[in-house]
Amino acid sequence: MFRPETILERKSTLFSVVVTGVIAILSVPIIVPHLLHGYHLIHIVLHVGGISLAVFITVLAAFAYQKLRTKRLLLSAIAFTNFIAAEAVLLVDATWPTLYDLDIMSIAEIGHLLTFATLGLLALGVFRND
Repeated sequence: MFRPETILERKSTLFSVVVTGVIAILSVPIIVPHLLHGYHLIHIVLHVGGISLAVFITVLAAFAYQKLRTKRLLLSAIAFTNFIAAEAVLLVDATWPTLYDLDIMSIAEIGHLLTFATLGLLALGVFRND
């Protein structure tokens, strides 16, 4: 008998659900229009893979935080959520490089700043004494 709780208990099932969900959400607006673009498609697939892994690790960190309630796990969950945002920004930059151009800095630099913030949050979580 299938119980929805079993999805969260088995990491392989959760990983499959997350990857399938991310690809299903991003397939029509991002993946399908670039199917015949060769290496550009590979670049896009790398960012989709990064988003998939970041969502999976964020879900794991959120459930771990829900069980243990430590600030280290909270910082890790926030860091991986920030990494989802960074990968989404970099995916937009890879998909439509000239569409979103900001005056102060490029969208790629914003993605890199978010990635750097992710590393900072993870470092805070690692070196924190709870």
